[in-house]
Amino acid sequence: MILKDTGIEGLELTFAELDFLLKENGFVRWSWDYDHATYDYKYEEQDGVYYLRITGDVLEGEVEKGESVLRLYEPYIGKAVFPHGIDYDIEVPNQVLNNAKQKLSEVKSALVAN
Repeated sequence: MILKDTGIEGLELTFAELDFLLKENGFVRWSWDYDHATYDYKYEEQDGVYYLRITGDVLEGEVEKGESVLRLYEPYIGKAVFPHGIDYDIEVPNQVLNNAKQKLSEVKSALVAN
């Protein structure tokens, strides 16, 4: 599920700023390559595990170089499925969805203030 109108899409930050600010807000950078980075926030619920995901592409430089600049996309959320993968089409419980929207509001404030 793509989360629209969060104010995160289109923001541009250096890799160093993004890495620091998202880590401060509980996100983990699980995957990255030379021109893309993905950050996840994990929700463990009774019915399974959900991941709130923020991704960005490099505009200048390469990931892992602090001065590289990334542009963020719309965040999305999905449920982990066995044996590996995430289902983005599943209905997300209201409690998780509301918490994710709150978390994104906090993240946006931190990213914009930087």
